[in-house]
Amino acid sequence: MALAEINFDGIVGPSHNYAGLSLGNIASASHKGEPSYPRAAALQGIAKMRANMELGLTQGFLLPLPRPNFGLMRELALDTSSEPALIAAAWSASSMWTANAATVSPAPDTADGRCHLTPANLVTMLHRGQEWRDTKRQLALAFADTRHFAVHDAVPASFGDEGAANHMRLCESHSAAGVEVFVYGQQGSRFPARQHEQASRAVARMHGLDPAACVFIEQNPAAIAAGAFHNDVVAVANQRVLFTHARAFADQQGAYEAIRAAFPTLEVVEVPEEAVSLEEAIRTYLFNAQLLTLPDGTMALVVPGECQESPAVWAWCERMLAGNGPIRKVIPVDVRQSMANGGGPACLRLRVVADPATVDPRFLFDEPRLQRAESVIAEMWPEQIDPADIGSETLAKTVIEAREALLGVLALDELA
Repeated sequence: MALAEINFDGIVGPSHNYAGLSLGNIASASHKGEPSYPRAAALQGIAKMRANMELGLTQGFLLPLPRPNFGLMRELALDTSSEPALIAAAWSASSMWTANAATVSPAPDTADGRCHLTPANLVTMLHRGQEWRDTKRQLALAFADTRHFAVHDAVPASFGDEGAANHMRLCESHSAAGVEVFVYGQQGSRFPARQHEQASRAVARMHGLDPAACVFIEQNPAAIAAGAFHNDVVAVANQRVLFTHARAFADQQGAYEAIRAAFPTLEVVEVPEEAVSLEEAIRTYLFNAQLLTLPDGTMALVVPGECQESPAVWAWCERMLAGNGPIRKVIPVDVRQSMANGGGPACLRLRVVADPATVDPRFLFDEPRLQRAESVIAEMWPEQIDPADIGSETLAKTVIEAREALLGVLALDELA
């Protein structure tokens, strides 16, 4: 079986808007109430996926979830006089950030030799906590071959789980057994710590991971307070490499030692505070990047365009490339619509190590399928949504018809 890393990007949904629902997400809060541009947002995501395909990488996707969520609206007895934030939650397009869709453990790491996926319960925030059952339905379809995949229910809601955004994997190659690193937060900051340690440990047990190949690390409370609501805002890993800010973890050196005890060949690329402050790293999402292994074996870092516009961040990237480190390319991409709501290139993708031949091919893009999706988005996604539009019957009709058209051209009507 030829295992490869497949990035499953979330297609930005037609209800993409800036309601500022995510406490602790500074970008989301700072753009609350501004007009959003769903068509531009989705086309930016399509362009990022096409660029990765042009690098020679396998590209998958996950679809927008049904919105408005009329089931949630019924459960909360919402009407036109209800609190706007509650109505906006039922319209949220936040499933676009598929790094929060699930935690994934590849087959080489698990006791039964299958790839395990556990949808994140996302219970800290209402607009995200509604997602996991629809997400599971989609994952169960994409990864339906039970000889190769096991798709679980979410961890019980007593323990907050935010998925792969707080999970990293280190390995000699994607097809080799690896060490899985789970990063959790402690409550007490001015912003909630969304990943509970017990949720991470439950996922590790459900996936049948070897305890000796699991590392549990506390995120730096200062990073959470500064707006790093997920670990992937301050650290990302790929194969042997951990790319991290110097203030990512509560005990930075202790974290490195714990990982090295399980994975001795770890290579740390640390960005010091004096080169790029924690606040600037979070503002530009330097670490919310896709750290990729290219077909020639070299590593590339796909970063938001905001990194190139920051003198401190870009100067550090240029110094890194001038050295002899493991990351040999830095590729800026335009995901500004996502960034304004608090999600960079890493937020937009879920990494799954699997044989592409075992995945439902309807969830994998080639250029013709990408073009079909792109055409529907360009024709049917709203060009602009103003805050006053949320909740309107006219917009609801537009959003529903747009998503149904996308399902049709991708032959995934059973997800309607």
